[in-house]
Formats: sequence, structure tokens, C-alpha cells
Amino acid sequence: MRGRIIWAAPLGLALGLIAAPAMAQDTDAQTAALLKTPSIPGQNLNGMKVYIRGGLKTHFRGQHDYPQFVADWSKILTEHGAVVDGSLHAPSAQELEGVDVLVIYKGDAGYMTPAEKAALDAFVKRGGGIVSIHDALCGPDPEQFASYVGGAKKHGEINFTLDVPVTYTITQPDHPIMKGMSNLTLFDEAFYRMTWAKDAKINVLATTVIADVPVARQGGGAGQTVPQIWTYEHTVPGGKPARAFAWMQGHLYENVVNYQIQNMLLRAIAWAGHRPVEELVDYKDAIPGPGVQEHTAPARPADRK
Repeated sequence: MRGRIIWAAPLGLALGLIAAPAMAQDTDAQTAALLKTPSIPGQNLNGMKVYIRGGLKTHFRGQHDYPQFVADWSKILTEHGAVVDGSLHAPSAQELEGVDVLVIYKGDAGYMTPAEKAALDAFVKRGGGIVSIHDALCGPDPEQFASYVGGAKKHGEINFTLDVPVTYTITQPDHPIMKGMSNLTLFDEAFYRMTWAKDAKINVLATTVIADVPVARQGGGAGQTVPQIWTYEHTVPGGKPARAFAWMQGHLYENVVNYQIQNMLLRAIAWAGHRPVEELVDYKDAIPGPGVQEHTAPARPADRK
């Protein structure tokens, strides 16, 4: 009996040593599963990262509704597979970490503190993309902001039309960003007297003839053909290739959610982020992860008489 006890101890120890690695592997797998980012219905956690820079609303009702843009487009982009963050202030360097594209819909974004400019400079230097909407490209130093997005205009000058019909002439209908875009007319605002980037030329996608209205005659732009939609590619010395896209309308918020404009912006954001142009437009809902049941949206109850 005593001999059995003496031999049983080493045998049990050996079996324990054999089982230990398997137990450790199981524990590691369980820990990894607990630390893994959970699958969230309706969100693609592996999508491109987009930061929306808005601001407080200005102008009249239905115009320059920057907060509404942040609200609407954070949902639109999420539904199209992007990972979205945003604010009503200029993003800090920390907020831009890991961001692929900065979308700016906020007037006079050219006004920056030294810290804000440093954050934007670093973002562009590492190849970050920018999508500029309406008067985001306005500020005190148009030459400086043009170096980010290809073109800019000076605040305080008469370089606008106010509310007029803006008819596009699509100059590159075969460009992938312009897929489905027609020579439509938007009731909006157009800009002229632009300052263009010196280091690289813009690639014009659409122009308009500036309406012959009093403010345009006063500013000297009436009758001129001026780019309103373009792309811009450049490389900061010591940096990576960066892309920018500019759309100079959006004075009236209803045009920001126009079907053609929405798809153009989705393609432009993907393009600016060095992604396939159709990535956001063609995105289908991600497959739910383990333990997440797939549901369809509940049916809307019939209206009661």
C-alpha cells in the first residue's frame, strides 16, 4: 500500500505538468476573447476612420447648418462602413491620431491657433486626407489654406455670389468620384477670386459660370468660369502623399444631402483616404460577430384611422 502511494505522487505531478500548457492556452484564449472589441450591430469597426469637423450654426435658417451636418453625416458614414468621430471644434493632434480623412464643414476654417495648425500640418504630412465643403476654405491667409486643399479664398473680400442658381459643367464625367453626377443646377452660392496652391495644380472636376448678380459684379466675378469641385494631390517635404477634395457649395444645407451630392461626397472621402472609391458607396452591413443575432428593422405599425 505504501509503495502505491510513493509512485502515485510522481504520476499525478506528471499528469499535472502535461495538462498545464493546455490550461494556460485555454486561459489565454478566454482572456483574448474578453479583451476583443465587441461586435456592435450596425457598425463596421474595421472601416476607414473619418473625423467630421463642424462648428456652431451661422447664417439664416437652412443655411450653414454645421451641427446638423455632424449629426447627419456621422450616421450616414457609419451606415456606409466608416468609423466616425467629430466635434464642433478644430481637432487636436490626439483626436487626429489614426484618422484617415478629415471632413471640414465649418466656415472660415482657415482661422487656426498655432496648436491647431501644427496638428493639421502633422496630419497632412503623414498622408491624411481632407474633404473641404463650402466656406471651410475661407480664412485670413488663403495661400496657406490652399496648400492643404488646393484652393482658398480670403475672408472679408467680395468673392461670393450669395443665393443664386449654380449650374455645373462636369469637366471630367469619367472621374470615379463623379460617377452618376450630372450637369445639375443647385440653388446655392458660388465663389470666385480664388487663391490656388503653388506646389501642385488642382484637378478640376466641375466648373460654373458665375451668375451676373450685383454682388458678383461688384466683386468682379460675374460671367467668369470658375472651378467649384476639384481634387488636389501633393506631398509635404519629408512626408507621404496626401489628397484633398473640395466642393464649394453647401450654403443651403438641403444641397448637402442631395442624392447625387451625397454619393459624390462618399466617393470623395474614400478617395481622399487612399481607399477604393466605391468602398463607402457600395458598403453592405457587416456580418454580426459571435453571439450577436441578426435582426431586421421592426415593421412600422399601420397608421390608425
